[in-house]
Amino acid sequence: MKIESISVDVIRYESKLARDSAGHAHAGKPSEAQIAMLSITAEDGTKGYAFAPKELIRPYIVENYFKKAAIGKPVHARELIWQDLWLRQRGSGAQLTDRAMAVLDQALWDLAGRQLNVPVYQLLGGARNKVKAYASTMCGDETQGGLSTPEEYARFAEDLVARGYQGIKLHTWMPPVSFAPSVEMDIRACEAVREAVGPNVALMLDGYHWYNRMDALKIGRALSRLDFAWFEEPMPEDSMESYRWLTQQVDVPVIGPETIGGKHQSRASWVQHNACDILRAGVANGGGITPCIKAAHLAEAFGMDCEIHGNGAPNLAVVGAITNCQWYERGLLHPHMDYDEAPAYLNVIVDEMDAQGFVHLPDRPGLGESINFEYIQNNTSESY
Repeated sequence: MKIESISVDVIRYESKLARDSAGHAHAGKPSEAQIAMLSITAEDGTKGYAFAPKELIRPYIVENYFKKAAIGKPVHARELIWQDLWLRQRGSGAQLTDRAMAVLDQALWDLAGRQLNVPVYQLLGGARNKVKAYASTMCGDETQGGLSTPEEYARFAEDLVARGYQGIKLHTWMPPVSFAPSVEMDIRACEAVREAVGPNVALMLDGYHWYNRMDALKIGRALSRLDFAWFEEPMPEDSMESYRWLTQQVDVPVIGPETIGGKHQSRASWVQHNACDILRAGVANGGGITPCIKAAHLAEAFGMDCEIHGNGAPNLAVVGAITNCQWYERGLLHPHMDYDEAPAYLNVIVDEMDAQGFVHLPDRPGLGESINFEYIQNNTSESY
């Protein structure tokens, strides 16, 4: 059976997220937003779906890359299609990004699961059916009652622990916040949160990624003293040697790389050169589920954990399929946001958490998203 067609619907919905001038997400007032849904249809009529920002899968990308790589190929030939798309990426002039590749790959996995009536995490290996979640905060702001001071981070951390979270990751202040970046404020926030939650809650820091080596060293030594579980992206990841240096200087585990391209190949280099203590990979910025699983198994071969970057159904499926990952990243969270409120195009969120802080893998087929197709039909602004 072969892939028959690929299409995109652009959906209007209400969002409470706001973006600052640097693109960081913050809690905001309700406003109209858009999201695109990629649909892949097999010859038997079965469909697979993936959601993404519209700009990632604009018509040019769908027509010139997705359709050429996938239409007419066997439905379950995900590796063949991914490799074809990867070769096409080389000549795309940066038009075809890793994040765009990931959308097609997600939809192919969703199609396979829906056609076979099996959750994707089971197709990938089915290592477990629940996982600990850590609360991943939004980056700091200057909003009173938000995340504007170390004390507000501490109060929010106490609330998160009361909800059941066994771990919390701080994203601290970044420009355009007036005082950012600030080594001193980052350390104060980490100290305040550790004091608030006590010694038994795992804490992580995702640092401001333009710090230099000496700034990262100062923060890393403070995190070692505070018994943090890991230190993430304090410096530009283009310099792997800076991370290799940092791992040798601090006791807190260094995790990475978070955002660099290169998919599983670049992560192999980080492992080989001891640039991280914990490997980092994600579906969206790593080219899809297919290369993310490769990165996780690469880490396993070296006796390393591979923590999966980001939330959402595709990342949750990978976490459910592997054993060398301790956490699921749930967020981004903020005192003024209700993470558990599903967007209008979904009936429920995919990563509901129980009172003990565990997210249970969905038993719905495919990626496990409960899609509100009636809403989508009534709120589609554009199709191609």
